[in-house]
Amino acid sequence: MYQSQNQNSPYIIFSKEQWSDLGFGATLNLTENEIIELRGLNEPMSIDEVRDVYLPISRLLNLYISGAEKLFEATNLFLGKKNFKVPFIIGIAGSVAVGKSTTSRILQALLSKWSDNITVSLVNTDGFLMSNNNLEKKVLMERKGFPESYNLSLLLDFLNSVKSGKSNIKAPVYSHLLYDCLLYTSPSPRDKRQSRMPSSA
Repeated sequence: MYQSQNQNSPYIIFSKEQWSDLGFGATLNLTENEIIELRGLNEPMSIDEVRDVYLPISRLLNLYISGAEKLFEATNLFLGKKNFKVPFIIGIAGSVAVGKSTTSRILQALLSKWSDNITVSLVNTDGFLMSNNNLEKKVLMERKGFPESYNLSLLLDFLNSVKSGKSNIKAPVYSHLLYDCLLYTSPSPRDKRQSRMPSSA
């Protein structure tokens, strides 16, 4: 039986065994070698952890994505509008070096295997950092990676474009060799049901 801390709390507490059971016997279609390739440097991740923790999360997210798709279809039917696919955005946040990128890559791989009709694109928020020139002008180089060093208007415009269903959207790219933002790149074409997963490195 799942427990809440109090009757008014929206949060539910699970044991690891209870959470693992919510995978409902789904098959893990990732090999141990694939998991090793997906995890970050010095970030241990066992196949058991992926099966027991991440597989149920991916199942829940897949249900959310399917539910959101049906809601959009119902709304468009009511409004008499032509139905178009709207990407489902998943945001993964956290402190530096806690495993956000590894989590994003593993969820991308798992979600992609729930259906042949789903495309999962990763968009790294490092690309939305201000350029080094702008950071120097604003005396923010020492704060690089903190909230004030991001181009929030660019990030919000990007998310709005994705949610509005626009095609040929370009996202900025960050080079960890040059430690600066580079040219833009286009995510996957919008020919399948998609979920976008912004993540921070």
